[in-house]
Amino acid sequence: MKVFQCGIGAALLFAVAAPISGAARAQTPPAPDESELPPLGTGPNMQTGANGALSDYPMQRDGSGTAWQPDSSPHEGIHGSFGQWSTMLHGYAYGVYDHQGGPRGGDKPFSESMFMAMAQRPLDFGQVTLRTMLSLDPFMGKDGYPLLLQTGETANGVTPLIDRQHPHDFLMELAGVYAAPVTENSSAYVYLGYPGEPALGPVTFMHRFSAMNDPEAPIGHHWMDSTHVTFGVLTAGYVYDHWKIEGSWFNGREPDQNRWDFDPLRLNSGSARITWNPGDDWSLQASYGFLKSPEQLEPEVDQHRITASATYNRKLGSGNWQTTFVWGRDVDHPGNTSDALLLESALSWGSHTFFGRAENVGKDELFALGNRLYGHLFNVSKFSAGYIYDIPAGEHLMLGIGGLASLYGLPSALKASYGSSPVSFMLFVRGMLV
Repeated sequence: MKVFQCGIGAALLFAVAAPISGAARAQTPPAPDESELPPLGTGPNMQTGANGALSDYPMQRDGSGTAWQPDSSPHEGIHGSFGQWSTMLHGYAYGVYDHQGGPRGGDKPFSESMFMAMAQRPLDFGQVTLRTMLSLDPFMGKDGYPLLLQTGETANGVTPLIDRQHPHDFLMELAGVYAAPVTENSSAYVYLGYPGEPALGPVTFMHRFSAMNDPEAPIGHHWMDSTHVTFGVLTAGYVYDHWKIEGSWFNGREPDQNRWDFDPLRLNSGSARITWNPGDDWSLQASYGFLKSPEQLEPEVDQHRITASATYNRKLGSGNWQTTFVWGRDVDHPGNTSDALLLESALSWGSHTFFGRAENVGKDELFALGNRLYGHLFNVSKFSAGYIYDIPAGEHLMLGIGGLASLYGLPSALKASYGSSPVSFMLFVRGMLV
């Protein structure tokens, strides 16, 4: 069965065989003329030979899945070429010592990582982009790492993970995009992923500059971007200048506790997203999704998710500054309606990066079945700040050392379980391809 599923994943990638090299250059074209399309690399990215995956824009705009970030965002990675293919490799690995304070805290050394490969080439009409993303997170164990107030998924298929962050699957993305010009400044595209990321929420936290230097996941992750590893995604969209509208048909179920395999391919949920990049430094999005039975332990519960976000990025003389605000709402049927707010920022200057995050989330999964507080909705807050110092260790390798500390705002009903003022911290080293 696993061999059969791998075959499906490979077919999804290589069945997408035709994509965008630029738009037709006529004032009022009746239809795109293939002979008028310029070759790939004459657009915004002739220095790297790679375009944006969805249209003729700088590839820095591409975030996770088909999500956009500001055009001025930093773009790390190793660029190359192989025949007509433009390639890019990117990745990082953290070694972390984690201490979570209070009665429900814990300590654990762990490693988390992400490695991404991209290949892109023009065809006679359009452009194809292939992407794969892997993680060695499963080595940390099915129960992940301690993280106060975090909820979602399971380690054993029986009990929920509470105050812990689950590991990501080994295979996080296996996807292909075909995009083709429609008019001078517009294009249409199709994205297929198994796994992949549907058009729902902002750029996933590990891919946006405002969060990528922070090794811990947001506690509002399951209100905003938890669908970034989805076993079955079909997205179609349209780009007009700085606007993008898209819709997805996808698998609403979160990945199960078996992190090394392919989950069943289902297409039972849907989403829609509109994105606007009003200038080089801004990206705004709003999205809605219906998730069919997202949680393995609550198969009878469906979910409606609404998100809105704004990201501002500013290039500096010797660094970069990015800030992201996200609001997410989960409406469970049957169940509660809850909201999550996130504000995070990262400032780099030379070898120094300072980052911080503030969150406020409504949580109703902090206690297991049988506890008198099971199912109660609590409004909790978390505040984190950290620093990392990076030094070059080779032509394409950066090594860093850093740390972060977290404080919490808890309602009185939770203080008996969590303590009156728990304090948590992480110390870490990081290697990153640049």
